[in-house]
Amino acid sequence: MRRRRIMSMLGGLTLAAGLLLGAGPAHAADTPPAEFGTDWHDPLTAAPPVAKPHAKSCQVTLAEAQFRDFTPYRGSYTPPRGCGDRWSKVVLRLDGKVKGRQYDRLGYLHVGGTEVLRTSTPEPSVDGIAWNVEKDVTRYSPVLRSAQPVEMLIGNTVDDTYTGVIDVKVTLTFYAADRRTPAAATPDTVLPLDAAQVTTPRNTERVVAEVYATGSGGGCEEFWYLAVPEPAPYSCKAAAGPNREVRIKVDGQLAGIAAPFPTVWTGGWSNPFLWYVVPAPRAFDVKPVEYDLTPYAALLNDGRPHRVEVAVAGVPAGQDGWSTPTNLLIWQDRGSKVVTGGLTRHEESTPVNSTTYQPGSPELRLDARSEHRLTTAGYLDTSHGRVTTTVTRSVSAGSVHRWTEGENTDALKGSWRDDQSVTTSGRGPSVTARDNRTYTMDGTTTIGADGRLRTAITLGDRADSITLRGARPTAFSHLDDTYRGDASWTMNVPREQRHATGTSAERYRLYGSDGCYDRSLKTVQGTLTEDVRHC
Repeated sequence: MRRRRIMSMLGGLTLAAGLLLGAGPAHAADTPPAEFGTDWHDPLTAAPPVAKPHAKSCQVTLAEAQFRDFTPYRGSYTPPRGCGDRWSKVVLRLDGKVKGRQYDRLGYLHVGGTEVLRTSTPEPSVDGIAWNVEKDVTRYSPVLRSAQPVEMLIGNTVDDTYTGVIDVKVTLTFYAADRRTPAAATPDTVLPLDAAQVTTPRNTERVVAEVYATGSGGGCEEFWYLAVPEPAPYSCKAAAGPNREVRIKVDGQLAGIAAPFPTVWTGGWSNPFLWYVVPAPRAFDVKPVEYDLTPYAALLNDGRPHRVEVAVAGVPAGQDGWSTPTNLLIWQDRGSKVVTGGLTRHEESTPVNSTTYQPGSPELRLDARSEHRLTTAGYLDTSHGRVTTTVTRSVSAGSVHRWTEGENTDALKGSWRDDQSVTTSGRGPSVTARDNRTYTMDGTTTIGADGRLRTAITLGDRADSITLRGARPTAFSHLDDTYRGDASWTMNVPREQRHATGTSAERYRLYGSDGCYDRSLKTVQGTLTEDVRHC
């Protein structure tokens, strides 16, 4: 992908973007321009807005800052008055604006050391853009019930060339619980994994780890899915090729595996014109990988510190590029001071990690494949009887990477699967939650002899979930979030001679026992031409 070379050529390129979650249907222009001009539609995402209850609400400003460098914003949070301390929902909203020239930047927001948001930014126009992001953060209610320090950073560089100062305001809106909207079920404790060891409450009866895993930083791990091993001639090298796996260990024993999501930021694939109006899935709201660690709860309940470690397998030794902030979500047995039990099963397949390099002319090719499976089980003697939890997870990936010498053609077709089943057995019928996730990427970048760069790409984020009580389904959902884009621009010329063109589209479909949501967006040269709600 030659990001370093390409991005240096993008030094004077200005981009505009913004995320308007929950906006109503937009009005499309009758005739899109023949090419991108100096202004275009603020970006939209087809994803649904956060549903908000009809209840009394209270709002608190969590952070307000301008980011010019890598100095974090530090402030304080005080819980709201007038909405109680058990809420039906808590919604975070980030409002941002930036103008001038700037790259896409990554950011985080911590409350009491707990990561509550990981995000990236749009790239601005000279005149400036504004965007917003909303997120349901109800699960962090235990942290929000008391005063906490706040830290936020969107690392940025401002100089004579990159002039964009990132101006953000973050608020929390709390919706009170009442008869119509009862208090949400949340963890009892949230512990940020900010030290080498952690001590959990001794009456823990369920524990889930969430990891905000992102490959980033502008280096090769931002494009980990394109890496190749020796002796293949390519600008990003790794012995494992593109095979990556996010792993969590408890006291040195593998306790969870997951496939990373192939996030594409708003400057990705050497063609930011792709993301002017419709950003790639999850680009502005990074979703954490989740692991059910309940089989290890008995071990963690002994009152001693334990090592809980996260690492990304496949990253070359000593190479930076991944961030893995982690929170532990803990549910406690209010009827017991100490919950005992044991780990009864730990079965791991031998990881498969294969790459096959095929030299050729003019095209070179790397085929990569990976597979891994892990099953853990444990029991807990709680105040409401013995409860057994069995977690089975399998991850697999397959990709074909084709490129030419000099990388003037660079193409990848890849698919990543992440399947998990969690079964809880105790009194009454067992409950099984199954989640099957598939991430796909099919993209090609070409640079012609005339310096014309073109990228065509399709991205998919799909998930099927079902909950069974015994053999009876009690809840289900199907998600299909698909992005398609095709954009071109001329390199190594003044801005007014780049003659950039591009189309983009996203369709977000979510069906299930909770209802139906289906929205599609289309753009041409930065003009919104379609915004249709199908449900």
